[in-house]
Amino acid sequence: MNKLMTVENVDICCGLSWGDEAKGKLVTELIRKKRYDFVCRWSGGSNAGHTVYFNGHKYHTHIIPSGVFYGVSSVIGPDCYLNIEDFMNEISYLNNHGFDTSIVKISPRTHIISNEHKEEDLLKYKEKQGTTGKGIAPCARDKYGRVGKMFKDILEDNDILKSYLWDEYLHGNVLCEGAQGFWLDINYGNYPYITSSTTLPYSACSLGFPPQRIRDIYGAAKIYDTRVGIDPDFPDSLLEDTTLNEIALVGNEFGTTTGRARKVNWLDTDRLIKAINISGCTHIIISKTDVLEKVGRFRILNSDMEYRDLDELQKVINEILMPSCPLLKRIVYSNSAEGIEDL
Repeated sequence: MNKLMTVENVDICCGLSWGDEAKGKLVTELIRKKRYDFVCRWSGGSNAGHTVYFNGHKYHTHIIPSGVFYGVSSVIGPDCYLNIEDFMNEISYLNNHGFDTSIVKISPRTHIISNEHKEEDLLKYKEKQGTTGKGIAPCARDKYGRVGKMFKDILEDNDILKSYLWDEYLHGNVLCEGAQGFWLDINYGNYPYITSSTTLPYSACSLGFPPQRIRDIYGAAKIYDTRVGIDPDFPDSLLEDTTLNEIALVGNEFGTTTGRARKVNWLDTDRLIKAINISGCTHIIISKTDVLEKVGRFRILNSDMEYRDLDELQKVINEILMPSCPLLKRIVYSNSAEGIEDL
């Protein structure tokens, strides 16, 4: 039997902004409410950061898919980049909290980030482009220059690493967990202030399923925009805006991976429409609505209007997005709490 065709349905979760859109919360809600046989990361590396709430506790992961919290087979795909030390540290972190990491698997084709890659990343790119310093760009360069090392190349005489080798077999229902966001994509972001991989849902097919198996694409955004790192689209002048600073403070806007403060701006609905349509989203989740309620200001970037309350703002956003996004079936709003009740 052709193993590809044993995949029944694929759902994809992706970010629609600059990362930090509560994708971790979205993914864990989908795992809780639907039945999946695999949860897979398809791109990026430990430059990503997902916050996961499980049984009343908060956990941070960077490369291991969120399925591990629910006992679902969790795969790191061939288009990811992996530093073995970072991976084993995350395995230890999860083991110490009582999670079964034997269900975590790595594609034999995943490219390996060396310590030299990390050092080069910090030395050459941190000040210029605001890199996380995780070695992704130098590793990607070696991959496409055909001089890199894959996971299968480093397994000799290492039984511990061999136990994480994926057999490249998917079946049943699959959830693909995205990293970063649309506007950090290497093709669509503000180059060169982007990540070194594609963040768009179509690249999830690199895991080994045909696009016809994709059922739904879930996009995540916040009700205001945030960006960590260097980007002329997010100028330093934003830091001088009192209201935006208050939103950052109330929203606890610090990067999960870097700990750096995020710059905040009002929601750009034009950008959001483009991200939704190119990503092919059928559902979107807009989170952190309670932050604007606490601050008491309700705006979008594309209008000078100041709206009365959250209900009016949400109505305006719906009226802008729904006619402009033909594949979009549903918009769900969520606060900063752990779950997404209406998903």
